[in-house]
Amino acid sequence: MHPVTRSSARLGLRELAIADVEALLAIYGSAVATEHLSFEPRNREQVEQVVARSVTAATAIPRTEYALAIVETETAELIGSGRLALDPHQERGATLGFALHPDVWGRGFGVEAVRLLLEFGFNDLRLHRIWGARSPLNKASAKTMSAVGMVEEGTIREHVLKAGTWRDSVVHAITDREFSSRS
Repeated sequence: MHPVTRSSARLGLRELAIADVEALLAIYGSAVATEHLSFEPRNREQVEQVVARSVTAATAIPRTEYALAIVETETAELIGSGRLALDPHQERGATLGFALHPDVWGRGFGVEAVRLLLEFGFNDLRLHRIWGARSPLNKASAKTMSAVGMVEEGTIREHVLKAGTWRDSVVHAITDREFSSRS
């Protein structure tokens, strides 16, 4: 499925483009924005590589990864990124990830963006189960995933190596049945 577009009242999802490097660098290069993510802040070259891989993955057949720009509808400004990656070990399953620029935190954009990703996954890709993992210290992400109906399932111990230290991840998931009962 290419290109992906989906929108809500305030946000839109669209394919990442090479022109998004600068806006994505403002997120992926920020120590604040990446504090709870699974990677250290990235430099320009690393972000360029991420975007180039995402652009290439968008036209792969079969497509297994959907790395998307999260944009404000009114301004078309990129304020974050969202990702669904099909899980090769789970029939009709995918992992979800998202990151927003710190300037837009606390405005409900996380909930709106994750809803758009879930709608795309369940309605367009016909997935059965979508799951995401978060840092145990990321309370905002916990609230976001709970608000969209994702259920906390447990902890993957020492799952992520960050800054030389192993960190746990807390898993949240939702099924198509659960999602459709909330819509």
